Parts: sequence; C-alpha cells; structure tokens
Amino acid sequence: MAAEPLQIVIEGLEGDVLENVETALVPPTGLVREDKVEVPWLERFEREAPERVRQAMEPFGYYSPQVETSVEVTEEGTYVMKVNVDPGQRVHIAEVHVKIQGPGINEPALNAFVTGFPLKVGDPLLHTKYEEAKGAFLGRCVDLGYLDAAFSVHEIRVSKAKARASLALVLDTGSQFRFGEITFGGAPEYPESFLRRHLEFQSGGIFSYKKMNLSSINFARSDRFAEVYINADKALARDFFVPVKITLKPSDPKRFRVGGGYQTDYGPIFSSKYQDVNFLYRGHEVNAELNVSPRLQGLGVGYTWPATTDFLSKTSLSLKGQHENIPSYDSRTISSLIEYTRNLLGAPVFGRERLGSGYLQLQGESYTIGEEDSRSWLVMPGVRFSERHYDDLVRPRRAFNYSLDLRGTHRALGSDTEFLQFTGYGKMLFPLPYRFSLSMRGQFGTTLQGDSFESLPPSVRFFAGGDNSVRGYDYKSLGPRDDQGNVVGGKHLLVGSVEIEKAIGKVFGLAAFYDVGNAFDNVNEMNLQQGAGIGIRLYAPFGYLRFDFARQLNVRDPDYRIHFAVGIGL
Repeated sequence: MAAEPLQIVIEGLEGDVLENVETALVPPTGLVREDKVEVPWLERFEREAPERVRQAMEPFGYYSPQVETSVEVTEEGTYVMKVNVDPGQRVHIAEVHVKIQGPGINEPALNAFVTGFPLKVGDPLLHTKYEEAKGAFLGRCVDLGYLDAAFSVHEIRVSKAKARASLALVLDTGSQFRFGEITFGGAPEYPESFLRRHLEFQSGGIFSYKKMNLSSINFARSDRFAEVYINADKALARDFFVPVKITLKPSDPKRFRVGGGYQTDYGPIFSSKYQDVNFLYRGHEVNAELNVSPRLQGLGVGYTWPATTDFLSKTSLSLKGQHENIPSYDSRTISSLIEYTRNLLGAPVFGRERLGSGYLQLQGESYTIGEEDSRSWLVMPGVRFSERHYDDLVRPRRAFNYSLDLRGTHRALGSDTEFLQFTGYGKMLFPLPYRFSLSMRGQFGTTLQGDSFESLPPSVRFFAGGDNSVRGYDYKSLGPRDDQGNVVGGKHLLVGSVEIEKAIGKVFGLAAFYDVGNAFDNVNEMNLQQGAGIGIRLYAPFGYLRFDFARQLNVRDPDYRIHFAVGIGL
C-alpha cells in the first residue's frame, strides 16, 4: 500500500495474512504532513513494525515470524519502507478439549456440536475460526433456551518452540428457560384465538428469540398490523418462565384501492379492490375485485375463514365472473370455488411453506374457439399440493417452488363431460460465482378423457406462449390447430426455461434466457417452439420488475416481443 511521499512494501506474504499485515502497517496520522515525511515519526514506526507484523500474523497461526525492515529514499525523494517477512513454522492444533456442563449436559443438539466442532487436531490454528465456533456454540445454546450459558473455560495454549496449540473450551449451559404467560395489547378488536395463530411459540415451550422474530414476521405478513412489538424480559422470569407481552397497532381493516398498469399478456389494465380483513371482528376477510383490460374483464368476490391452528391454514369461498377474449378463443365463465387449505409443516416458517388443499369448483362457460360455439357445465373436485423455499422475499439467491394439481369430473356429478387432469409447475434458483445466478422453470399438464376433445371448454385446455410460458410468442398463441388454422388448445402441455442473470449493484440485474415448449394432443405431434432473449431486472422493496426482449427461434419469419411483469419471490 502506498501513501505518497511514503511507500510501504511487504514481501514474503500473500492472501489473508498479507491483507491483515497491510492493515496493521497503515502509517499513523502525523507521519506525513503537507506531503513531507516526518523522519523521527518514520523511525519510530519502523521500530514498531516488527511487533505490529507479529500481532497481525498470530490470528493465522504464525507465532514466530522473522521480520526485517529497512528504509530507502529514492531519487525522487520518496521514502520506501521495506518489510521482509519470513512467516516461519505455522502453529497447528495438537489437542482439542470441548465439553458441556450444567443442566444441558445431555442436550442432543449441543453434544452434536461438540462432536462436530469445526477445529480438529492437525488443523492450522485460526483464531477467527475459533471465535466463530465459540459464537456458534453459544448461539445454539441460547436457541435452546439456555439464556445464561457462558464459557467457564476458553483457552488457547501455544508452544512456539513446538509450533503446537491446545484448545480448551467448557460451556456451562445454566438452566433452560421457557415461555411463560403470553398477553396481547393494542388490538382488542381481534379475538385472541386469531392473534395466537400468528405465533411460532406457546406458553411452556422452550424459549427462542428466533421464534419470536418469526412471529413478528407472521404478524407483518398478515397485512393487518402496522406495528408489532414482542417483548420478553428475562429479568421478569419466575422459575425460568419468561412472560411475553405482545403489543400490536392494527392498520385500517377496510381498504379500497384503485390502480392501473400494463401487462403484455393482457395489455393496459384497470383494477379496483375492496377488502375488509376483520369482518365481523373475527379476523375473517371479505374482498371484491374488478379487473378490466382489452383481453380480460373479471369481477370476483371472496370470503376467507382463517384457521386458529396456524398462520397459513384457512378455508375460502369465492364467486367469479370473467370474460376472456384473446386471438385463440372468446370465453365467458361464471364459477364458484370452496377450498380447504392446511399447512403441512405444522407451523409456518418464514421462507418455507408446504400447503395442501382440497377444493370443489362449479363452473359454467360459454365459448367460441376456432369454428366452434358451445356451452359447458363442470362440477370439478380437486386436490392441490405446493411447496416453496426462499432466502429472501424480494431478491432470493437460492430458492425453489413447485405445485401439483389433480382435478377431474364425471357425468355422475352433473357435468357435461368427463376427464381427469394433472398439472404441475416448478422453478429453481441457484447462485453462481461472480454474482451470477441460474434459474430453471418447468411446466407440464396431461388430460385423460373419455369423451371427445371438443367437449372440453377453453378453461381446461392447454395453451403455451406468453410472459410465463414461451417468451417471444403471444399469450396462449401456441397449441394444436383446427383445419382452418385456428389455435384450439391441446390435451397436454410441456414448457421449460433456462435463465442466467448477472446482478448489477443492489437493485439491478441483466438476464439471458431460453424458453421451449408447446401444447399438443399426443407425443407424436409434439412440436416444441423456442424463444430466447435478454432482459433487465429491477428489485425494489415492493417486489421485482421484469422487462424481457424475446425472439422466436427456428421459424422462417421470426417475430420479436417485449414481455413485462411485476411480482415478489421466485
């Protein structure tokens, strides 16, 4: 490192050791004044340099380095202080003694940490790794409710002559604390049973700061509370039971929002939504939503009963009317859906969800597709399963999600047709070196049918193309065609995508992608279409904005399309 008119040159070291020594040899303030070196200060700094180097190298296991210094003056008048270092023999660990004592001596998780202690006999002595291991050991103890845990012994004994070190670490756990009485304040309009569904802990459970933080996140995600304070003061504990006081500031339960935007699949969109998230003062939700665009117009109302067991479980009822007019078809539907959803993990955890649900959908549909005008009535029971993991809600680095849906109907239920349909969707995201990331997306669908394909309404046929399908093609413009060349959809669907993104700063990203897929009636007629392109990503606190420029591949006259999307998560 250089500080004109003084240069410091370090020889004999590299990597992290060199970086630490460079930091230790930063010239002190006052050594250089008004571009002139204060020689007495420099002489003193040179005398101190060997000890500074030794102290900077000890954390890396070098206890006996040989350090030589010299000062030269160049013809230009620049002072050059050379520091030549012979690291000497590195200290390695000869003995490791880690043990637990106290009430938690038989705790399996703590004993597993002792067995897997990261510093082993034969390893070089790294003080940073040692301190990290101590912190992780103590943190795990606190996570298990041992709030008074402390090290009664923490020693590193070094023999410079033998270049050997002995580690001794004894953790006294102290008594295990548990959650005591839980009280709520500030939200009397919500029943306590509804508030408790957000908690990751209960009275009598092992005390955990992590579970308290997750509970705060659950309250925030419910979109019902503007402020959340969870206070647990260990000083108020009685017989190692810590009382918990939860203070909430509810947001306005009744909301009316009007908005507009643009989506490439549907064009300009106007939307309005009404919500009451505390209907009848029971935490139930009533909502009504209107969406109007050139291709899609819809009006829906819904009612949700939250379960008291946990934050994600619920029962919902909805009624919806929709008109979808796209080049492939013109469809008008009225449907109602009742769905029973349960959290399959037992307790919600931020960044991880596994949901299962059973539902019954009643749907009437009148439509024009190709040369066909018809009506349909369906009574469709079904089951859904989904799972999602992510490390960040707005800009995840490692994540995956998938969903599976099995539905069908029969004339015995009152439907006009009979079929069984299985669909799936999945996406994975992996980090790569140099702030690159790789995401892969897949989608499939298959239909087993006893009747003719023409008896299926457009809402249960498969199409490909659009923002979340094969980019470069218009929304639902891919699929089998009739004799007149009209896209009429297919019995099966297969779509895949690969995308590489390079992070630019904290909020931007550049992406390159390749999509492939189509809808088809049988494997022999499967004609997978392809699209590729580049995109820009913007990550904001409210979610991400995705702008893609895509081109069709392997077609005689390729078209280009712009795709735009807004969302959160993976």
